Amino acid sequence: MNFDEIKDRRGTYCTQWDYVKDRFGKEGLLPFTISDMDLESPEEVAEALVKRINHKIFGYSRWNHDDFKNSIENWYKKRFSCEINKDWIVYSPSVIYAVSKFVEMKSEKGDGVLINTPGYDGFFKMILGNERRIISSPLKNVNGKYEIDFEDFEKKCREAKIFLLCSPHNPVGKVWTEKELAKIIEICKKNNVFIISDEIHMDIVYNKKHIPIVSLGKDYLENIVLCTSASKTFNIPAFTGSYLFIPSEKSREDFLKILKERDALSSPSILAVIATMTAYNECEYWVDELIKYTENNIRFVKEYLEKNIPELFCEIPDGSYFAWIDFSKLGISSEEFQKYLIDIGEVAVMPGLTYGEEGRYFLRLNVACSIKKVEDGLKRIKKTVDYIKAERK
Repeated sequence: MNFDEIKDRRGTYCTQWDYVKDRFGKEGLLPFTISDMDLESPEEVAEALVKRINHKIFGYSRWNHDDFKNSIENWYKKRFSCEINKDWIVYSPSVIYAVSKFVEMKSEKGDGVLINTPGYDGFFKMILGNERRIISSPLKNVNGKYEIDFEDFEKKCREAKIFLLCSPHNPVGKVWTEKELAKIIEICKKNNVFIISDEIHMDIVYNKKHIPIVSLGKDYLENIVLCTSASKTFNIPAFTGSYLFIPSEKSREDFLKILKERDALSSPSILAVIATMTAYNECEYWVDELIKYTENNIRFVKEYLEKNIPELFCEIPDGSYFAWIDFSKLGISSEEFQKYLIDIGEVAVMPGLTYGEEGRYFLRLNVACSIKKVEDGLKRIKKTVDYIKAERK
């Protein structure tokens, strides 16, 4: 594998490159936007998919078999020292679909769903789309590191039916400690709040260890569901496909009834199933190398900003492949900065405001790409900032 290799994704119906104008209003921008990678998936995954495609028959398939479940069970043993009951494992077309169904199952219209902000923008849309209320408990920013304000969190839990946890957290890259997760569970249990944990970024973790929330559930386990996928880790989201751990037998039955009978979505993408099994069974080494590469890319961003654009700042996150860049010292609004980045720098970077008011003075830069692309993007941001400073003189 060669993560330094630049591969042209244009013309592949790629959201990040081919449809950048949809979000940013201009063609030809260098994009650091949606959370997928400009990096090739493992060779073993590609070979397994080619072998299956060469069979040339693509009928209906199944996910409920030992080959699929064993690959997941073994991955959790290897990566997280976590024992999973295979009976908990259930397929879903996507993580956000599974989250949406559990919001529907565990609350009524008008009920409150609690999230930490800044937060993944898909959560906002999904909660409102289900006609539930968004309840925000803002994270505390302590010198670039984020913490839960547990006093505020407990207060908000009193009016919520569901807490939607992002673990690791998108966009700030926080990896929750065992102590923090235990306190979250304790407070939710005290207030009878159901926990949905989106752990799709679980494998991209740096100097900490990701802890699956189900490993700490104890006597509250049946009030927790974990939703995740191999898609972020191995850059295979276009195949669709995810899975859940649903410890409660009743909740499993309810979810499967919705999946199979109401929504008729129980037949999975066979390519997703094969890609997941192959990745988990054969490609642990690849993830180890990916983590080193993306961490080095984020470190490069931090050092480049310190040296060349001191008005901008980012800390090394605990996990995820995002640099969460603070531009508050620049003294410019998010809207103005975006206009300059697009028109002067010709670069597309996700505005932090996308993730809630708490992200107003931030950018989320996706560094899951070659170091050359990261450097090109930073030079474009520097060009933009230099222009803004010159304009003010």
